Amino acid sequence: MRLLSPLPMACLLLLAGCAVARGDRTTSVALPPARPAETIVPVSGPAQAVVIGRAVPAEWWHAFASARLDHLVADVLAHDNDLATAEATLRQAREQAKATVGGQGPQVDASYQAQRVRVSQAFSNPLAADPDEYLYTLHTAQLSIAYPLDLFGGGRNKIRSARAATDVAAARLVAARTTAVANLVLAVIQHAALAGQVDATRGAIDSNRQLVALLERRRAIGDVGAADVAAQQTALATSEASLPPLERQLEHQAALIVTLTGHAAGSAVPDLPPLSELTLPADLPLALPSDVVAHRADIEAAAAQMKGAAADVGAAMAARLPAIQLTGNAGGAATHFADMFAAGNPFFALIGAVTQPIFHSAQLLHQQHAAEAALEGAKAQYRAAVLQAFLDVDDALAGLRSDSAALDAATRADLAAGQSLAMMRRQVELGAQGTLALLTASSAASQASVSLIQARAARLTDTVALFQAAGTDVRTSSRRD
Repeated sequence: MRLLSPLPMACLLLLAGCAVARGDRTTSVALPPARPAETIVPVSGPAQAVVIGRAVPAEWWHAFASARLDHLVADVLAHDNDLATAEATLRQAREQAKATVGGQGPQVDASYQAQRVRVSQAFSNPLAADPDEYLYTLHTAQLSIAYPLDLFGGGRNKIRSARAATDVAAARLVAARTTAVANLVLAVIQHAALAGQVDATRGAIDSNRQLVALLERRRAIGDVGAADVAAQQTALATSEASLPPLERQLEHQAALIVTLTGHAAGSAVPDLPPLSELTLPADLPLALPSDVVAHRADIEAAAAQMKGAAADVGAAMAARLPAIQLTGNAGGAATHFADMFAAGNPFFALIGAVTQPIFHSAQLLHQQHAAEAALEGAKAQYRAAVLQAFLDVDDALAGLRSDSAALDAATRADLAAGQSLAMMRRQVELGAQGTLALLTASSAASQASVSLIQARAARLTDTVALFQAAGTDVRTSSRRD
């Protein structure tokens, strides 16, 4: 027996030298080639140069050069409830990670117990000092120490998993910040575009009213008939009917902006910039494909999830190996409180325990398989996030190119429609043209004016989409948390 007793300990020491590794958290995604620099140059608007190799700055909204927009963004960052939720989630993850670290260290507990005991006289009295005393109070105070030896990396992998959860929460906070700002900027752009459309529609209504008045005068002198007047009145009513839906959308956008800034809908609407105040950024920073992967918060979160899932695999593997626990306690016990630590009353114990799972009905094995499956899922989510990032960038750039062509077409249409309406109106005033041509020109001018406003807003909107798709510098933003 003396020769065999060192064998189990030797085996444990041999196994202890091989800590359980984490799961393989490597995965590959083929990166697209770097895009060439390009400049989007519409005939009817300012040019935009795509600057390759430069990451989008964290405070990208300053590129629109609007002090009122900057003020609104500051309100969102201070009052947005989604950001408050993300910040609280990050604090929770950090504290849970610290708790996990603490759970793998020494645990020290102090206890005191007072026990009133009456022993049956049928048994021998355990009190050596007074064997005839069968009713007594026993005071016990002790200090207990426990320390798990993490020889196989189970505890370390749990710590890695908890810290990865913190990284996920930090990346999601950055993503929430980017989303909140983007939603506000888009709402401000949409509000400005709707305000422009409302103004254009009101201008069309005023023009149609003037035309109705003109035709009324011509009918009074017998130059046109009642049908011509009725046709123009129909056009006026059509223009007037298109105004309330635009005003309703405008009010909704204003209420949305109020809500995004942390106030209840119905509160005073902040000072909102018109479309003319929002400067179209001349430079569009676009990081290299590898930097896009590094700067996108959703990719950063997916990478951290993959890291945590790999650590969970290591912890599941370690759970199937021996667990070693060192414990000890020391204290004193006596029938009088003051005598607990008198000579002969103190006690102590040192315990070393090794537990090797032998049969758990395959529970631990299936837990390991579940962790491995979770790791494979995390890898797939990471690859999907990377591919989505490149799709978002591609869509945004394609949108900016098409916006340029749409702006040129809308500008030409607006100019031509305005000239046509002016000529038709003059000809009607001189009696050289009928009302049908005038109605056509008036409708075309109104639609062209609205389309031009929408084309200008689309360039701003797709610029925001590119900033959001390319990703801000996550590491710079995270240092503020």
